[in-house]
Order: sequence, then structure tokens, then C-alpha cells
Amino acid sequence: MQPTFVLVHGAFANSFSLAPLQAELGLLGHRSVAVDLPGHGFGATYTRAYQAPQDLERLAAAPGSLKGVTLADNAAHLIGILERAKRNGPVILVAHSRGGVTVTAAANARPDLIDRLVYVAAWCPVELDVNDYYAEPEMATVDAASLALAAAGDPAELGLLRVNFRTADPDALAAFKAAFLADGTDEEFLVFLNTFQPDENLDVGTSADRAQAATWGRVPRTFVRLADDASMPLALQDRLIREGDELTPDNPYDVRTLAGSHLKWLVDPAPAARVLAELAELPAPSARP
Repeated sequence: MQPTFVLVHGAFANSFSLAPLQAELGLLGHRSVAVDLPGHGFGATYTRAYQAPQDLERLAAAPGSLKGVTLADNAAHLIGILERAKRNGPVILVAHSRGGVTVTAAANARPDLIDRLVYVAAWCPVELDVNDYYAEPEMATVDAASLALAAAGDPAELGLLRVNFRTADPDALAAFKAAFLADGTDEEFLVFLNTFQPDENLDVGTSADRAQAATWGRVPRTFVRLADDASMPLALQDRLIREGDELTPDNPYDVRTLAGSHLKWLVDPAPAARVLAELAELPAPSARP
């Protein structure tokens, strides 16, 4: 049966940025569903203070719908979508970036709903919690403070992360472009930046949410490396692959590589769509105990 691709966005993103990829998949004859996690897409908070001319003081204090949203909430929402998609046949679950944390939690809970996991430069913590990887050598080249150049409000008071992606500050914009889309044009970068929403939830899980061999480890999986990714360096991607393979050596990652930065595969989605289409043609693996 034809699989359904279920696509999960990364931090500050939503289903809107996945539309070009869906178009390419559709033109290759594949069905897909782009997910908006809770508080994303049309569930996001956009205050009048975020509009021009901006009121930065009000923006820093305005409440947001993501306050209190947890990783468990994200996983439960995704599982509901997977249950519906599974009625139509096999499911290939695709995660980008921070979306991998939610996908991993869902696979820990309901591996029966997933026929293949695909991580596109996405987080799949095994040995450490997500935040702890930032102190590791593989992340030494990442400018973790770049988002702070346009931070709005105190996360502890807001109960969420908020970034003013509509800033005109040249230093902040240069840092964002270097981190996300250094290989894109300025116009492509600004278009993508305007698909971002200002808020993201705080919860990226604990040790209990790392990949579990008995559940997550049963599902066939692919890791698509992004060769020029500055937000998740190749060294960190390779470490996550290695840790996953060590956790379940009888079910290693199928590894693919695409050229480009963290967002280039979504700006120019045809190569990624072809890789995903190839995965849909792989023979069904034998059932795992």
C-alpha cells in the first residue's frame, strides 16, 4: 500500500514551510500530511505588538498560547495524527530539527503506528538530554547565543521562548542567515524568516524521553544528513547516528546525505523529495519482536 508521509516541523516553524516539499512529493505521486504541533500554525500567538511599528515592550510581556505546552502534549497530538494516518496504510514519519524530539517521544510510546522514522538533521537524543549536547565538542561551532540577539521577554516569566524574527537589526539578521540558510539568497532567507512564528515551547524532554531500544528501536529508521548545516553540525548529526546504532545494532540507521544548510532542503525541496520517494519504495522490513 502507498505510505503516508507525516511531516513534523522544527522550532519556531509550522506546516506552512513544508508546503513546497509536499508539492514535490505530490508530483512524485506520494501522499503527505504536514503537522502543526500545539500552539503552531494557526494556533500560534501573533500580537499586535509584533506588527509594524513594533511595540517591543508589549511584545516582551504579551501572553502566548505555548505557555505550559509540554513535550508530552506534542507527542500526544502527533500520536492522534498517526492513528488516523495509519488507517490508510503504512506511515513514514519525517522530522526536522527540534521536531525530532517529538517524533522520538511518539515512537517510544507507539512504535506500532510508524513504519519508518526519518530524521532530517533532527534531534534524536540517546546518551544525553538535548540541552546537554550543546556543551559537547560536536556543537562547539554553533553560535547558541544568536537567537538572543532578537530575544523578547524573559522565558521564565512568559513560560515560553520568544524571538522577534521581524527585527531589522543587521547583526541579528546576519546571525540568523549564517545559522539557518547561509547558502540561500537574501530574498529566500527573508521569505523563510517570515514563516517563523515568534514563540516556541520550553520543554525538550528529560532522560525518560531519549530513544528507547525496546520501542523506538524496533522501527526502521533513516537519518538524512545535511552536509552544510551550521545549526546542527555534521559532527553532531554523525554522533546521533552513532549513538542510535550502538543502542540498537541490529537496526542501524539507513544514512543519506543532502548538500545544503539547515533550511536549504525546504527552500529547494526536490532533492529531499526524491530521497523520501526512494524510502517509500524500500521493501517492508520483517516484523521485529
